Amino acid sequence: MNADDRNILARGRVATRLPAQDLDRARRFYAEQLGLEPVDERPGGLLYRCGDTEFALFKSTGASPGTFTQMGWQVDDLETIVSELKQRGVMFEEVDVPGFRTKDGIAEIDGNYPSKGARGERAAWFRDSEGNLLGIGEPVV
Repeated sequence: MNADDRNILARGRVATRLPAQDLDRARRFYAEQLGLEPVDERPGGLLYRCGDTEFALFKSTGASPGTFTQMGWQVDDLETIVSELKQRGVMFEEVDVPGFRTKDGIAEIDGNYPSKGARGERAAWFRDSEGNLLGIGEPVV
């Protein structure tokens, strides 16, 4: 078996799935606060596309613990996007732990994946209407 035969999932596309206890409430949040509309829907699910990726919200009786980033966007101008989202009512997380602190909702993070060609990242986090923790990051070159 060669490397290509073992990497069968590397040829696929990754798509995030986020739980929503109230799909109508989630749809309103994503439309009103984030400016996103579903490109498709089915009973119990909404499909969104951002660039060449996609994510789905699905009706769930369970809830995410919201203790970790479940999905994130990479952007070119983090401050502008955070400012715009704040104007739309999005509340950003404030973090203050040893070695990691946000200021006005934005953290400066040392280091990044070498393949991204950046020396660090600026990032911000917020929760959607369902408690899912979402992130926005901008590479620092």
